[in-house]
Amino acid sequence: MTDKKPFWKLKSLKEMSQKEWESLCDHCGKCCLVQLEDEDGHREFTDVACRLYDVCEGGCRNYAHRSREVPDCVRLTPGNIGELHFMPMTCAYRLLNEGKELPDWHPLVSGDPDSVREAGMSVVGQVVPEADVPDWRLEHHIRLWPGESGD
Repeated sequence: MTDKKPFWKLKSLKEMSQKEWESLCDHCGKCCLVQLEDEDGHREFTDVACRLYDVCEGGCRNYAHRSREVPDCVRLTPGNIGELHFMPMTCAYRLLNEGKELPDWHPLVSGDPDSVREAGMSVVGQVVPEADVPDWRLEHHIRLWPGESGD
């Protein structure tokens, strides 16, 4: 019996099928959070989610048309992931692009889609919709999420 390596250890991001690419997302929701950036380019996460993010169940309520409904929603591609420094430190796309391993709680590693929540890495149930927070209050919603260094 031989241990077959998982696709993310055998293929580059560019070599992955669409299905493999999509399966890398752990659905933590961190990339759907409003981030604040200062004059020096330092970014901080908030606990305020994009208007399309389902704050109770997680996930985008209109994933297929998210870019149309939220024009500044960034579509990740193998070609742009290296330039997207605002992506969460725990993001599988970022980790693999940087030559790092997926964490044990990632569903592809654990085999359990609930492992993200169980590990405390999901924002589900811990965020508010952006419609509930005026721009001038965003700085009061800055939060350091597990796995994020804050810099």
